[in-house]
Amino acid sequence: MSTSNIIKQAGLELGFQQVAITDARLDTEHAHYEEWIARNYHGEMGYMARNVDKRLHPPALVPDTLSVICVSLDYLPTEQQDPMDLLDHANLAYLSRYALGRDYHKLIRKRLQKFAERIGEVCGDMGYRVFTDSAPVLEKALAVKAGIGWQGKHSNILHREHGSWFFLGEIFTDMQLAVDAPLANHCGRCRSCIDICPTAAIVEPYVVDARRCISYLTIEHRSEIPLEFRAAIGNRIYGCDDCQLVCPWNRFAKYTREPDFQPRHGLDHISLLQCYRWSEEEFLLRMEGSAIRRIGYQCWLRNIVIALGNAAYDPHIIATLQQDYSGHSGFIQHHVDWAIQQQGQNK
Repeated sequence: MSTSNIIKQAGLELGFQQVAITDARLDTEHAHYEEWIARNYHGEMGYMARNVDKRLHPPALVPDTLSVICVSLDYLPTEQQDPMDLLDHANLAYLSRYALGRDYHKLIRKRLQKFAERIGEVCGDMGYRVFTDSAPVLEKALAVKAGIGWQGKHSNILHREHGSWFFLGEIFTDMQLAVDAPLANHCGRCRSCIDICPTAAIVEPYVVDARRCISYLTIEHRSEIPLEFRAAIGNRIYGCDDCQLVCPWNRFAKYTREPDFQPRHGLDHISLLQCYRWSEEEFLLRMEGSAIRRIGYQCWLRNIVIALGNAAYDPHIIATLQQDYSGHSGFIQHHVDWAIQQQGQNK
C-alpha cells in the first residue's frame, strides 16, 4: 500500500468521512480571492483581508509545506422536526445545524492532532501543523483541489455521497505525497440555492456577498443589523441553512456519527421567548462549549429581538419587550423599537 493510501486509511479509522491529499499550490485562486476582497464582500471580517499571501501560499504560513491532507467530518444531527418546518414556525428559533451541538473546533483539532501523530508513527517523523476553520487557510479551495468535493453555487463544498453538511480540516505537512484529482462539478443548471436565499446574498453563481448573508449578519456582524435585512432574517437567530436545505445533493447527506454534534439544550426545537428570557449568566452557562457563545450575549439578544419582531403578532411579545426595555443597552433598544413596530404591522 502506498504512503498516501496508508494515511487515508488511518484517517478513516479515526472517524473522518473523507481523506484526500493535494499539493500546496493555489495559483488559480489568486484572482478570484483578491477580487472578492476588492469588492468588500468580506464585510466586517477584516481578518479575511489580512495575511492574504499566507492564504494563497500555504508554505508562507507553514514553511516547508509540500502537501496538504484534507479531511471532512459529517455534522448533520438527527432532530425532533424537519428544519424546513421550523422556518415556517415563526415563534420558534432557527439555529444553523452546525451549531446545535458542541463547538467543532476543539473536536476536529484534537482528532487532527491524533491523526498527525498516527501518520508519524507509521511514516516517520514529519513537520506539520493542523487547522480547522482557523488561521489564514483557504479551506474550501484546498478541499476542492484535493477532491473532497466541488464548490457549489452557494460556495459550500458538495459531494455526491455526503451533500454539504460536513466540516473541513487540514494537516499541512513537509511530506511529499501523491495527490488526488479534483472532482467534477455537478451543479449543472440548478440554481435552487440562489433562488432561495432570503437576502439575495449569492450575487452570482459561486460568489457570496457576506454583507448580505444571514449567517454573516447574525454571527460575524457585531453592530446593528441593517434595516433592509431584518424582515428577511425571519426566525433565524444564529446562521442560516436555506441554501443547503434546498440543495438536491443533500438528499444523500449522512447523519453524523458524532454524539457531540447532537442538539443540546433543546436548541433544535425551542421558542424565541424562551431564548430571550435567558439572562447573560444563563446564556454563558448553557452555551459553554458551543460555537454560539463566541457571538456574546448582546448579539444573541439582538438576533432574538429581530426574530420576535418577525414572529406572528402576539401581545405577549410586545408586552415582554416593553417591560424589559429599560434594562437593555441602547444597542438592543434600537432593535426592540423596530421589533415592536414590526409586531404591530403583523397584526
